[in-house]
Amino acid sequence: MAAKTPVRPSLPFMLYLLLAILLAMAPVVCLLSLVDSMGVRQELEMNAEDFRDQTESGIALSMNLVDTGLKLFDNTLNHEMQEGFGPFIAEYERAGRDPGAMDLLRVKEQLGGRMDLYIINTSGVIEYTTYPPELGYDFTGIPSFYDRITEIRLGDAFLADRVVAEISTGELRKYAYMPSPDHRYLFELGLAESEFRQYRTALKYRETVRELVDIHPEILEIRIFNCLGERITGEAHPDDDARLAMVRQAYRERTTLEVENATAGELTRYIFVDMPDSEYASDMSMVVELTYTTKAAEAKLAGMLGKHASTLLVAILCIGCLSTLVAHSLTRPIRILVEDVDAVAHGDLDHPIRVSGDEEFVHLGKSISAMVASLKETMWRLRESEEEIIRHSHVLEEQVRERTADLEESNRMAALYLDIMGHDINNANNVANLYADLLLADLEGEPEAELLRKAKMGLTKSIEIVRNVNTIQHIQGGARRLEPIALDPLVRREIERSPLARITYAGTTATVLADDLLSEVLVNLIGNAAKFGGPGVGITVRVEEQDGEVLVSVEDTGPGIPDAIKSRLFGRLARGTQRAAGTGLGLYICRTLIERYGGRIRADDRVAGRPECGAAFRFSLRKAGEGGSP
Repeated sequence: MAAKTPVRPSLPFMLYLLLAILLAMAPVVCLLSLVDSMGVRQELEMNAEDFRDQTESGIALSMNLVDTGLKLFDNTLNHEMQEGFGPFIAEYERAGRDPGAMDLLRVKEQLGGRMDLYIINTSGVIEYTTYPPELGYDFTGIPSFYDRITEIRLGDAFLADRVVAEISTGELRKYAYMPSPDHRYLFELGLAESEFRQYRTALKYRETVRELVDIHPEILEIRIFNCLGERITGEAHPDDDARLAMVRQAYRERTTLEVENATAGELTRYIFVDMPDSEYASDMSMVVELTYTTKAAEAKLAGMLGKHASTLLVAILCIGCLSTLVAHSLTRPIRILVEDVDAVAHGDLDHPIRVSGDEEFVHLGKSISAMVASLKETMWRLRESEEEIIRHSHVLEEQVRERTADLEESNRMAALYLDIMGHDINNANNVANLYADLLLADLEGEPEAELLRKAKMGLTKSIEIVRNVNTIQHIQGGARRLEPIALDPLVRREIERSPLARITYAGTTATVLADDLLSEVLVNLIGNAAKFGGPGVGITVRVEEQDGEVLVSVEDTGPGIPDAIKSRLFGRLARGTQRAAGTGLGLYICRTLIERYGGRIRADDRVAGRPECGAAFRFSLRKAGEGGSP
């Protein structure tokens, strides 16, 4: 009778109830806290974003106001520059409309030396000028500006430009344009910065936006870039190449871009300030680079999360205390019942079952009382029947001993008779087989020789049957101890016992775990190959060592084995389909022995996928000295 598995004590029911209450309440509290913290976080992010948007909108508005003031100042110079084109065009006519023959320096002196003269050809290149640094500059590099000056060259009107930074030196100049009378060139005048610096410096972009920036504590730095990506205000940075690429992208796409550096806790926004004016050739739009710090917002968020965590912890503690009180009250009737049942379980069947609590507990108490009463009655009946069972068991034990002794004696006698019969039948078969060989030699060439051969085949089959029966008897006689056996002498001995077969064997040094019945496997497999292979069959014995195992193959060049019967060849009394089929015990014995040795055996094709090219029987054996073997 199997021993009962001991029941491991579980946790108290009160603790399970407490855990159930906590598991029901804690997710709700955590969810509420999570929703609240997400709402606060979202509100903080929205406030920060609104504050940034307001600041950036104020910056754009301030820059537009400054630009409006600068435009009013720039327009005060238009009349002076328009009059300067009179001498410019007169010199062009005097030179026969050949710019190379014009005396531009004389015209500059005539204009008081305050303005430089530029002549731009149809290709957008400054071909002639009184300002050498910009000679040969190609405006096609700024496609939008080139399109604008081409439009002016093909027109008939004077057009004043804004005060912009000079491309080669960055100095401020006031430019104006007039097409040549033949529209082959575009004339340009540039008024130097020194002429209007004292009037224009009162309006600067940085000072205008500084007040808005100062009220935003998260702004670390502000830099302003013009349409060419040149820095107007602000300090240089080591990574300005990457920053200028973002500036040019923001200007090209006329949008706002941002780059966040989480490691440094910074957020850089590139704000495109759109200030176009169709009356001027130059685009005064700019890009403002604002660098914000995100550390302050992260600190606020961390503080908020800390407060929520503290509140959540306090709430869970309060719920835990209240849950403990509730669980203690609800489980009191159960504890009383447990005490009473435990007393009964220790043998006090007269202990009363106390009833208290709700209706369910009252019914449970009554049921337990009824069960105890029934148990007492059952135990009394069991005591009466126990004595009867003991009496019957003594009688049965005596009968079993007698039957066992008789069965053992019968088995010994059967084994003795089987050994005597096998020995005597085998001797008789050998004598008959010997006389058959002598008689067959005398009758060679006579008609009676064929009949004698058939009789000899019967004797051979009888000898094989006796040998197989003896082998099965030894197998069923009990498990033998497996020992290391050298495989090579065993194989060669069985090959020598089959002189009629042509057998190829290369030899081996392998030692396997088996017993003295291993030779029966080789006898059966080599005998089957010779018997079923037909005249002139070739037999090959191969031995290979693989991963702690030895694989032995007995292959023949006979007609092979159909796939349909390979799986049932190793059954008891299973036979093949050929006329020379044997007793059906040989392969069954092979399978039984190989499995006892811890190996596997199977029927296969000598050539994979081609049964007609011959059969192969392959079995594996464990190597001696590996896998915990001797």
